Amino acid sequence: MKQTLKIIAASALVTGVLLKAAPLLAEPALQNVTVVHTTDLDLSTVAGRNALDHRLVVAAYDVCGPASDSDLSGQNNARACRVDVLAKARADSAQLASRGSSIRVAAAN
Repeated sequence: MKQTLKIIAASALVTGVLLKAAPLLAEPALQNVTVVHTTDLDLSTVAGRNALDHRLVVAAYDVCGPASDSDLSGQNNARACRVDVLAKARADSAQLASRGSSIRVAAAN
C-alpha cells in the first residue's frame, strides 16, 4: 500500500512539474514582419515621401492583422498595434531610406 501511494505521489509531482514547465518549453511566438522597399522611390519629392508613407501604412495593417467587426477588444488591439508599428516605422524610415535601405516593419506580439 505504501509503495502504491509513493508511486501516485511521484506521478502527481512529475505531472505538476511538466505542466508548469510547458510554457517555458514552448517555441517563442513568431513576430509578424514585413519589409518595405524604398530603392524605387525618390524621397526628395513629395510624391516619393507620400508613396513611402502609404507603403508603411499598408505594412502596418499587414503585420497587425485584421480584427473581426464583432470583436471590439480585438479592433482596439489592432488599432493600437498599427499606431505603435507605424510610429516606429516612420521614425526608422527617415534614416534608413536616406541610405537606400529597406525598412523592416514588425509587430511586437
